[in-house]
Amino acid sequence: METMNAASSTPDMPDDLGSGVMFDHTYLVEAKDLNSLLFGPDSQFSKDLRELQGTTDYDEQPWTWKSQDPPSLTRTCRYTKGATKLMKDVKTIEEQTYLKADGKNFAIMTRVRTPEVPFGNCFEVVLLYKITHSPELSPGEESSRLTVSYNVEFLQSTLMKSMIEGSVRDGLKENFESFAEILSRHVKLADAAGMDKEQLLAPLQTDRQSHIRLAYKYFCNFTVVSTVIMAVYVLVHILLSRPGPLMGLEFSGLDLPDTFGELITSGILVLQMERLLNMVYHFVQARIQRGGDHGVKANGDGWLLTVALLEATSLPPVSCGSVDPYVVFSCNGITRTSSVQLQTQEPQWNEVMEFDAMEEPPAMLDVEIFNFDGPFDLAISLGHAEINFLKHTPTELADIWVPLEGKLAQTCQSRLHLRMFLENTKGPETSMRDYLNKMEKEVGKKLHVRSPHRNSTFQKLFSLPHEEFLIADYACSLKRKLPLQGRLFLSARIVGFYANLFGHKTKFFFLWDDVEEVEVLPPSFTTVGTPSLVFMLKSGRGLDAKNGAKSQDKEGRLKFQFHSFGSFNRASRTIIGLWKTKSSAIEQRAKLEEDHGDESHDDLDDVQSVLSIGDVTLSKEYTVEHPIDADLLMGVFDGGALETRTMSKVGCLDYTATPWEETKPGVLERHASYKFNRYMSIFGGEVGSTQLKSPSEDGDGWTVYDVMTLRNVPFGDYFRVHLRYDVRRVASSEPEPPSCRCEVLVGIEWLKSSKFQKRIARNICDKLAHRAKEVLEVAGKEIASAMSG
Repeated sequence: METMNAASSTPDMPDDLGSGVMFDHTYLVEAKDLNSLLFGPDSQFSKDLRELQGTTDYDEQPWTWKSQDPPSLTRTCRYTKGATKLMKDVKTIEEQTYLKADGKNFAIMTRVRTPEVPFGNCFEVVLLYKITHSPELSPGEESSRLTVSYNVEFLQSTLMKSMIEGSVRDGLKENFESFAEILSRHVKLADAAGMDKEQLLAPLQTDRQSHIRLAYKYFCNFTVVSTVIMAVYVLVHILLSRPGPLMGLEFSGLDLPDTFGELITSGILVLQMERLLNMVYHFVQARIQRGGDHGVKANGDGWLLTVALLEATSLPPVSCGSVDPYVVFSCNGITRTSSVQLQTQEPQWNEVMEFDAMEEPPAMLDVEIFNFDGPFDLAISLGHAEINFLKHTPTELADIWVPLEGKLAQTCQSRLHLRMFLENTKGPETSMRDYLNKMEKEVGKKLHVRSPHRNSTFQKLFSLPHEEFLIADYACSLKRKLPLQGRLFLSARIVGFYANLFGHKTKFFFLWDDVEEVEVLPPSFTTVGTPSLVFMLKSGRGLDAKNGAKSQDKEGRLKFQFHSFGSFNRASRTIIGLWKTKSSAIEQRAKLEEDHGDESHDDLDDVQSVLSIGDVTLSKEYTVEHPIDADLLMGVFDGGALETRTMSKVGCLDYTATPWEETKPGVLERHASYKFNRYMSIFGGEVGSTQLKSPSEDGDGWTVYDVMTLRNVPFGDYFRVHLRYDVRRVASSEPEPPSCRCEVLVGIEWLKSSKFQKRIARNICDKLAHRAKEVLEVAGKEIASAMSG
């Protein structure tokens, strides 16, 4: 085993085999001890299992090392399997091979051949045992997880394939029931509740790491060590040396290098000290810098999602310079953002984010890592991933490494380390009844709670977690080239279909979140004279269910069509009601989140922004002349149709502005709000604006101050943006059409200190000056078009 550990070159555990997971439990024992118990020579567990199962003629060969490519550790076991209710005594040959063994994680592939059973020469059963180290359930208490997946590999074609697969599955299920019983006698099964959320998250709730430990990790490198050694060496040399006479161009108070060697040494020392000071500056800023949603507590009762962001590995480099990564999580229309980590491709966050309570369990969590380069730049995506809660057990979610997708991330094999906990504060029964009562109002008919047995059958059929409950199911036909009669299942998160035609099974499901549209089609000849329901999925979604799709359009959207319902009106009313409720719930939650943010900021921002006008240094960014009268151009600030059209064309969505009100003689004030489109800012972002308008001192034009507060962009609470528009009439001695000159000045008011001040300032000045230029140019074209028309 030590040789196998030293020779192990597999970076990751192999994936589960295709036919499914047959056994998945966590035990209170170290991984290496569990491995020895299951696969050690002359194991007591193996003896007890053979005795229970009636296994005889057992012959176990020793483990042998095979120097092949790749090298492996193998052994062969021969025995006569005891009779079961499915088959008689049968001779069995097992070939066991270690795929991975590094002391904490083990993977053993077992190939089982039973040549004496019917069609036994046509197939062999492959089992994959995975023993992985699990997080500590309590201090000092080790645990490990045992997962067994299987597959049936056919050595030659046979018409009895479906029958063989079914018999193998039933036989393995019976076998692993006794396997679990015997194993529980030797090691303690970890209680599912033992994966205590508070215990796992407790180390993250406190300060991430001490300043001393972080400083040691950050400064313990060649640059710092060599700089300190060289500085000390030079200092000792100075103390031991005597001052020499003045030579060359030296005079009292100025000591110049006397040789090229001294000059080069001084230059090297200066460069090293500069790098060291920059490192100290970055370290201090990193400790001061806080941001994101770490520590924000969830509100309400229902389904609470807690995400602990631990670390990322092997993030891809970017061409624009250093990597400053941060993570954005999205679930049910709500987003949570981590802090920005400075200049690292191996960031460690150790942050905990909570999502407010949801009425129904979430299906997906979208994760994307960006490189921060200012709130208005098109942020570079370093990688993204989607986590489907329906495809992972709570144990897996409690400690999961997520591979990132994207060209850059896949090339670098980037991964993200998360801990996720999904819990229901209402309890399963209360939550189920509340959801059904809500659906009844939308559907218009009574929905009954299904029996535990029916719910359990539904969960096992589609391999769903225990919290997923069945709402309704209908007999229908799936429209493909040939209609397929089966059953359509509906739950809070999925739409599933199952059919079994002479042993040939068709099974798939897709998420309600992936459904873009549900349409009712009138009866036709191809649907046997019955109306049908069509599900159109969003582009690129639901690809796991592609085998059941009728077609796929050019945009990559899958179409599923169902017909021949027993009661079409009842089925369609339920399905459309579920879809409308699901799609509207996400929009409502996002709107509530936005409104909550608006209420908490508006009043304070308005007062402070007005008080700060005149205290911020502005720089001129843009000047232009228009062959238009100044009063006409000021129409872009009067709240009329010209302003609405102009703001829409420059990317300001949902633009609204209050009427101008006189706050003091000669000064008008109003408030505006809008959202940036994705071209303007990858984050979207909302803007709350306080504007003051007053005539110029010389009376030949107008001045408009615009103080903008940005929300839902990184570091949006660190600054406010000040814009000033100076619109002046241009005097002319010749009888020419009136014209005006426009100047745009931009400044930033810093509310908090940040390491990114220069980057943010450059980004804002470029983007907002360009936007102000577009506003004036578009307004000029609109006015010119109206005058010529």
